[in-house]
Amino acid sequence: MNQKKVAAVIFDWAGTVVDFGSWAPTSIFVEAFGAAYDFEISLDEARVPMGLGKWDHIKSLGQLPDVNRRWQARFGRPMSDQDVDHIYKTFMPLQKAKVVAYADIIPGALAVMEQLRANGIKVGSCSGYPREIMDILIPAAADRGYRPDAVVACDDLPAGGRPGPWMALQNVIELGIGDVRHCIKVDDSAPGILEGRRAGMWTVGLSLSGNEAGMTLEEFNYASEEHKAMKRSVAELTLRAAGAHYVIDTIVDLPAVIEQIETRLALGESPEGLSRL
Repeated sequence: MNQKKVAAVIFDWAGTVVDFGSWAPTSIFVEAFGAAYDFEISLDEARVPMGLGKWDHIKSLGQLPDVNRRWQARFGRPMSDQDVDHIYKTFMPLQKAKVVAYADIIPGALAVMEQLRANGIKVGSCSGYPREIMDILIPAAADRGYRPDAVVACDDLPAGGRPGPWMALQNVIELGIGDVRHCIKVDDSAPGILEGRRAGMWTVGLSLSGNEAGMTLEEFNYASEEHKAMKRSVAELTLRAAGAHYVIDTIVDLPAVIEQIETRLALGESPEGLSRL
């Protein structure tokens, strides 16, 4: 392995490479709570645990103070695991039916992938979606030109998903990378950044294309610089708090960060800021 080069970049899916604003899962969570229990949650609430596996996401939603208060006022008890199971079972067919509608590639992503491969960098990926959703999303993305070298879903591994390091590390295995310090994890959510840090990788957070900003592509394109700056600052606080080494607006800005990381690798730095062993 070239000790000065990045060997692989491991991308999240929604809000990172596809689905600008990460709308597919958030909107379906709102629908699923309504369909399962006629219980209302907001889009903002649905976004709070984003990046977790979907069962864990639903459980975490039920533990949000305001949601828990409304749930107990309505049902006289906290949300149980059986309730989570029921909402999850309601969520899955709704998500399957609509995930393709949100499969458009984020502008500039395909050009970045081409540049990575031209530089000998492998493209990995992982998601908070379970495998049965990924089995629908993968071919939809391929039809639009995105074909990563590895895909790991949140329920593929016995250990589980984010914020643990396991999906990122499974990418390392499947891609045949010899040193995690030569890998970059790119994600729009705090659990995804934690995943990369716990896997020993460089981490890059996306502030404007994903869950933290929650803008549609049209809103992003027409937003004033002042509005973008406000969204950026709020998202960056969350992503930096999770441990992001870098925060950029969208995937378009990634090549410049890779250059900076390769400069740091050449100087003997690692993601933990230590000299190379």
